[in-house]
Amino acid sequence: MFRLQERSATPIYEQIVEQMKALVAKNVMQSGDKVPSVRELSSMLVVNPNTVSKAYQELERQGVIETLRGKGTFIAESVAPPMAEERLMKLKDEMNRIAVEAKHLGLEREEFIEMVKQACEVWWRDDES
Repeated sequence: MFRLQERSATPIYEQIVEQMKALVAKNVMQSGDKVPSVRELSSMLVVNPNTVSKAYQELERQGVIETLRGKGTFIAESVAPPMAEERLMKLKDEMNRIAVEAKHLGLEREEFIEMVKQACEVWWRDDES
């Protein structure tokens, strides 16, 4: 389910956040599905529970999961996520950073656009039916 890269420059909690969001994007996990508890996931991943807790706090802040006291943590209903505008701005900044990096690597515009299209095929292939 989760594959952490301990030698990555990306902090473990961010890897958990991104992978959880990927599972939701791929419909592996859907709204209403129960998410492992902080203790369960930290045990499965062999990481500090505080790391998982930090990831869950960020996922909750972004509207990906919701915690129901006494019941557990679940994938949230797919409504417009909180902070959507802020996250969209961050996405645009990241796309700009990636485009600059592609340009510095010597990629032609068409090569870069093809890379973006390939990434879109992975994430939106079921949406076009």
